[in-house]
Amino acid sequence: MKKINTILFDLDGTLLSIDMKEFEEIYYTSLSNTFKSIIAPDKFMAMLYSSVKAMVKNKEKRTNEEVFMSAMKEHVGEELPAFQKHFIRYYENDFSVLRNAVNKNTDMLEALEILKEKGYELVIATNPLFPKFAIDQRIQWADLVHEDFSHITYFEDCHYCKPNVEYYSEILETIGKNPQECLMVGNDAEEDLAASTLGIKTYLITNHLLNRKNLEYTADHEGTYKDFLVFAESMPVVS
Repeated sequence: MKKINTILFDLDGTLLSIDMKEFEEIYYTSLSNTFKSIIAPDKFMAMLYSSVKAMVKNKEKRTNEEVFMSAMKEHVGEELPAFQKHFIRYYENDFSVLRNAVNKNTDMLEALEILKEKGYELVIATNPLFPKFAIDQRIQWADLVHEDFSHITYFEDCHYCKPNVEYYSEILETIGKNPQECLMVGNDAEEDLAASTLGIKTYLITNHLLNRKNLEYTADHEGTYKDFLVFAESMPVVS
């Protein structure tokens, strides 16, 4: 059996210390305000939820961006280009307001440095519901370095979302690894532990733990940010 040589990390609540309830409240309020000149906030939110749901349910080989925009077009028709411009304006000008809901995670930053020095391949396996710009912004807020990661999951490139097993299969195919070589680290009992379906070992972060459906779950490892730092220190050097 091959030994673990690759660590997949969730971003929000894992590499970033973030209260998702506060983050989502600021995000949805600020985003809907950007669109209020062309659509009422309640109607916009209903349309947004419907389009995100379409991405999560998608099982076809279409990028998340393609699925999202196709779903949006069903709602707004020929006005889609105008809506796309508003999305771009929001992410370039207003998305930074979410910085207030995010804190750097010194324990995880230290763990990353240790794992990098030990020779582990590192991957950011965030749920690719956001455009590249928005994911890159959060990576920057976390004081992470793009070059430390062999792969980052983006809205524009990925064809599936968490908790679909196809999301993890696509990552494995992209980085050329088998499940036994990987460990998935995340704070969502449904989305991140879904990796175990393929045989990927899991580490559930209990800070900002998400279990929206109150699922009974089993993780191979479980602990706080500080516990994971100790875990990283105990991991062997990749041979």
